[in-house]
Amino acid sequence: MTLTATKPATEPATQPATDWLAVCRLDELEPLYAEAALVHGEQVALVRLPSDEVMAVSHWDPHAQAYVMARGIVGSRDGSPTLASPLHKQVYDLTTGRCLTEPDLRIRSFPVRVRDRIVEVLAA
Repeated sequence: MTLTATKPATEPATQPATDWLAVCRLDELEPLYAEAALVHGEQVALVRLPSDEVMAVSHWDPHAQAYVMARGIVGSRDGSPTLASPLHKQVYDLTTGRCLTEPDLRIRSFPVRVRDRIVEVLAA
């Protein structure tokens, strides 16, 4: 399944304008699996953790040069959630996008929030 953000989520009037986009309902994401989403034309991999926290990173695998990260293996290392490339198994920290197995690699990470069980991604 590929998810597509369709419209900005509204912010309270007291908050500065941001570009939070509603992507899907939390229940559409399975814990410990990733799903691809299109956010402002950029492919993103969303990962739901068992705590219902959702992480988002680029779907682009810089080592394999392919959009495959949403098919990666979700895990953890030293208490941080990780996503391993499904092709060559490079392991990325979901919080920072830093590659833990090849320090020269990095994937973009995106701020995510869940409001009223709706997953929203901040796109720049």
